[in-house]
Amino acid sequence: MISFSEAQIAAWITPLVWPFLRALALFTSLPVLGTRTVPVRVRIALAALIAIAAQPTLPPPAPEVAAIALGSPLSLLLVAQQLVIGLALGFAVRVVFAAVEFAGEVVGLQMGLNFAGFFDPVSASAATASSRFFGTMVAWLFIVMGGHLIVIAALVQSFSAFPVGPEPFAFLRQMQPQRWGAEIFATGLWIALPLVTMLLFVNLVLGAISRVAPQINIFAIGFPVTLSVGLLGLLMTLPALQAPFTMTLEKLLEQFR
Repeated sequence: MISFSEAQIAAWITPLVWPFLRALALFTSLPVLGTRTVPVRVRIALAALIAIAAQPTLPPPAPEVAAIALGSPLSLLLVAQQLVIGLALGFAVRVVFAAVEFAGEVVGLQMGLNFAGFFDPVSASAATASSRFFGTMVAWLFIVMGGHLIVIAALVQSFSAFPVGPEPFAFLRQMQPQRWGAEIFATGLWIALPLVTMLLFVNLVLGAISRVAPQINIFAIGFPVTLSVGLLGLLMTLPALQAPFTMTLEKLLEQFR
């Protein structure tokens, strides 16, 4: 008769628990794969698959961590550490998505499309047409360029950069994720700058026309012209979206490696 002791079962389960919790927290906050459209059971299965497949590449746990029982108070701190790191990794990717959507908000404001707002059921928030368009494009780009694989690789490498240890919240002191919000404005303005400059030039031309020919109803022709030029500029600058998105994503994920 085959029998197992409690110590043996704990030795088998413990190496799987920490990567599973970190991966599950990642899929809770990750864009595209962490949205409401992906069932919870699918996310749990993906986290379990990553935890099992990544075992050969994960560093061995420290002796003091291996000696911690799963039911002890210290294990709760280790669970919190895995959840915080996984959520922070997903938040880093979401910051990049928010930067692109912020660029859509700025472009839509210049084009006059911000009045076309609607409720987005995926993010459970109000969104404009231009922002939702940028968000959809960057979601496709994220999958096509293998962004989900890059994030999973960063998750596995984070166990070398931030191993399971006796200081669960040293990660927050070192990374300071509250500063990542500045990337939203910097990257968003970087993406929207060509279109904003183009539409600013169009508005200057329309202002000059209104001064030269006051009899022309500038409000009647200004909106169609601005909208047409904005859509044309959007079509021309859309292929250049990959460079800032990739660079910002690599910059934030590099901190976990």
